[in-house]
Amino acid sequence: MMKTVLITGGSSGIGYEAVKLFYNDGFRVYFTYRSGKGKSEALIKELSDKEADERLIALRWDAGDRKSLDELVSAIRHPVDVLTNNAGVGSATVKYVTDDEYEQDHQMMLINSVAPLWLIKKLLPGMKERGGKIVNVSSVGGGITQFPNFTTADGMSKAALAFMTRQLAAELAHDPVDVFAICPGAVETPMFGASTLNHLSEDDRNKLIAKLPANRLIDPLEVARIIRYLSKPEATIMRGAVIDASLGLGSNPGLLQA
Repeated sequence: MMKTVLITGGSSGIGYEAVKLFYNDGFRVYFTYRSGKGKSEALIKELSDKEADERLIALRWDAGDRKSLDELVSAIRHPVDVLTNNAGVGSATVKYVTDDEYEQDHQMMLINSVAPLWLIKKLLPGMKERGGKIVNVSSVGGGITQFPNFTTADGMSKAALAFMTRQLAAELAHDPVDVFAICPGAVETPMFGASTLNHLSEDDRNKLIAKLPANRLIDPLEVARIIRYLSKPEATIMRGAVIDASLGLGSNPGLLQA
């Protein structure tokens, strides 16, 4: 029987690569976007030559809006076997949502941690009956350690996501639902570009990358592959794990200084 995955924030970065992996592995893929409709349409055209592919559906979701949540869940016509909470905002991209710095703190907490909780609440009853996997994409900043030069609310929201993962794993100890969190480090995504890389000259960018573990950025595909692995039966033994996928940055956060 074909399995269904829901990937939030699937129009770019880690989510984009995860959509491709799951689709190519035969899953029915629902993925969300907020403002990247064009990117979502381009991704569908890249993967499928069908005018309307029933295995690949893009849905708009405003993660900070309860009504939008209800509309998203109503639009999903199949039981979800794998939920990947990947959508999020960072200290720079939250500015696309609001200019008010206090509201930015609120939106980061809402989008990065409360919205995944709400989505899990909607889907968990069915998962408890059928079995399922939940993979939360947190961050090395907050999920593993702290970075003083990053916005406090950003780290708080990611720490909350890591805590939620452990809490749910404890609550679901006797249910057939595995919950995990991945905490990536310096991934070459639009979000990390907006917060850090885009503000640097080419020389300063190269110097920063040279300081990072292994002297490189993480490819989004590397993180997507971990998400795909965690959705497999053999990953069940890791249920409740909050995984440091930072290439070692989590053990030496001082290296990330622009």
